[in-house]
Amino acid sequence: MPAPRTREQPRVPGERRPLLPRGVQGPPRWRRAAGAAVLLVEMLERAAFFGITANLVLYLNSTNFNWAGEQASRAALVFLGASYLLAPVGGWLADVYLGRYRAVALSLLLYLTASGLLPATAFPDGRSSFCGEMPASPLGPACPSPDCPRASPSPYCAPVLYAGLLLIALAASSVRSNLTSFGADQVMDLGRDATRRFFNWFYWSINLGAVLSLLVVAFIQQNISFLLGYSIPVGCVGLAFFIFLFATPVFITKPPMGSQVSSMLKLALQNCCPQLWQRHLARDRQGAHLLPDQRSPQPGASPQEDIANFQVLVKILPVMVTLVPYWMVYFQMQSTYVLQGLHLHIPNIFPANPSNISMALRAQGSSYTIPEAWLLLANVVVVLILVPLKDRLIDPLLLRCKLLPSALQKMALGMFFGFTSVIVAGVLEMERLHYIHHNQTVSQEIGEVLYNAAPLSIWWQIPQYLLIGISEIFASIPGLEFAYSEAPRSMQGAIMGIFFCLSGVGSLLGSSLVALLSLPGGWLHCPEDFGNINNCRMDLYFFLLAGIQAVTALLFVWIAGRYERVSQGPASHSCFSRDRG
Repeated sequence: MPAPRTREQPRVPGERRPLLPRGVQGPPRWRRAAGAAVLLVEMLERAAFFGITANLVLYLNSTNFNWAGEQASRAALVFLGASYLLAPVGGWLADVYLGRYRAVALSLLLYLTASGLLPATAFPDGRSSFCGEMPASPLGPACPSPDCPRASPSPYCAPVLYAGLLLIALAASSVRSNLTSFGADQVMDLGRDATRRFFNWFYWSINLGAVLSLLVVAFIQQNISFLLGYSIPVGCVGLAFFIFLFATPVFITKPPMGSQVSSMLKLALQNCCPQLWQRHLARDRQGAHLLPDQRSPQPGASPQEDIANFQVLVKILPVMVTLVPYWMVYFQMQSTYVLQGLHLHIPNIFPANPSNISMALRAQGSSYTIPEAWLLLANVVVVLILVPLKDRLIDPLLLRCKLLPSALQKMALGMFFGFTSVIVAGVLEMERLHYIHHNQTVSQEIGEVLYNAAPLSIWWQIPQYLLIGISEIFASIPGLEFAYSEAPRSMQGAIMGIFFCLSGVGSLLGSSLVALLSLPGGWLHCPEDFGNINNCRMDLYFFLLAGIQAVTALLFVWIAGRYERVSQGPASHSCFSRDRG
């Protein structure tokens, strides 16, 4: 008697399915194996990414490069922003030319090559090979007054490091754009429940990779060696690349199916510049007799569908754009929050003389300082705990009581928690500067760099990390839900790419604001600190971010209310409900 076969989705031209055993447990077992391979690759890639970003500010601020604090924070924000801003590029290349499988494989190969630059520049010979010799600090007369301007030196090895970081960002964004949907392709034949469970485990894999990286890699980088600490992310990417290639026989791969980006650009050109569009249309008509086959109908969306999709995009875009200031606040936890933590009292692990712990925090003997990047675990852990709690307990309870807020209402609540996080950071910075200005400082050596820190414990940063983690639950995840549910099926990939792109815009705007305030006369201009921030006014920077977030949150509430009123209208419902996924 032949074994029952699992129901399969219709194949598209060019789709490749693996040769699998046709037993009763064959196809489901191999589909789960393919999904598990994707989850493992994602966990390793996220471990590598967080291993690179966790102590990037400390690495650039160390004696290896001697970058100023604002220069290191700016580089971290540029890297984080680019890793999101470039997400549509990888998705577009996969849709039009490569397909998801080849896009992920080539991205991992680029990831592996570019990430090797960081350990290569962590030892003197490698640094001199890539960057040349570090220029000596110029000798000159002392500044006659404390207010005289000083020119910040050009960061050592900046072109090489920025080029490497941008290549890593391109590779990471391409993996982010394509691996999620590629993994969903592997379990699609097992039903909607399997797809839903895959996305749940995918999110957990991301956070598990972050936990492993922050616990192990950040500790090694801060206390043992940047060379070893940055070699581990390279090993993670190499292992992910090997697993992805090894699992190729069990993967379902689909060919590129085209993209609607060109249609959207044509519609934008037609609405914004009608005269230019008419000239373009005239050129197409003149050349039509040379290619008669172009007159035949082309696969893809019809012009009417393109217009409807463009209208949906115009409707959704203002909601997502007003979320950009939230991303400016969100990415502070991997840049200025880290810089602030380096100037707080970081206790030792296993102090050399437990009975007589001095205020000086230099690592001695077997003593290690707690990695500042471990505070990011507060964000990760709160997400790991609250997501299943919210999904299994809070949301069902609110749904039964008919009090479950909409995705837009959750996003507004997330903005509020982001606002409170940066306010708490600003208050803490005011208190830290109060100690500094009264000459109450301690010296601590972190990553071979001496910092003059305030005698405030670094644990005072936990509330701002917890608040930013709670804001992620209410702003980031419902933001993805909104982008996915409100988009037509034919535009879900494009709108998700725009969502990630705008989050990168928020990070880059935060970097630009840091650069602007680092100019002479700005709050963050303190070159006389030589990497410290004790003469800067980072508290005012935090309060400025809070003000920007508060104003745009009010604007978001107005736009979201108007959006929901329009969406609940009968005409809007009948027009768009048929096409939403």
